[in-house]
Amino acid sequence: MNLKQIAKDTARTLQSYLTYQALRTVMAQLSETNPPLSIWLHNFSAGKVQDGEVYLEQLFREKPDLALRIMTVREHIVEEVADFLPEMVRAGIQQANMEQRRQHLERMTQLSLSNVSLELGEQASSDPNLDNLSS
Repeated sequence: MNLKQIAKDTARTLQSYLTYQALRTVMAQLSETNPPLSIWLHNFSAGKVQDGEVYLEQLFREKPDLALRIMTVREHIVEEVADFLPEMVRAGIQQANMEQRRQHLERMTQLSLSNVSLELGEQASSDPNLDNLSS
C-alpha cells in the first residue's frame, strides 16, 4: 500500500470535486445575472468535470474569464473548508464503518434466527410426538 500515492490521488479527486462545486456556484450566479452565459457554461461543462484541471484547461481556451472565476470560487471554497475537512472525513468514515458493521451484524443475526426458525419448523413437522402435544 503506497500511502503517499493514495494521498495524492485523494487530493486530486478533492480538487476536481471542488472545481465541480465552484462550477455549480458560478452557474447559479450566472443564471441570475446572465442566463445565456449560464446555459452556455452548462452545455460546455456537460461530462467534462471528471478531471478538474483538464476541464479548466479546456475552459481557458474557450472563455478565460469564466475559468478564472471558477478558480477564484474554488480557492475560496477550499479556504473555508480545509481546516475542518480532515476531521470531518475521519469522523465520517468511522461513523460509516460502524453503521456498515451494525447492518452486517443485523443481517447475520436475522439469517441465523431465520435458519433456527426453519430448522425448528422442520423438526416440528417431522416429529410425530410434537403433534400429540396439542391434544
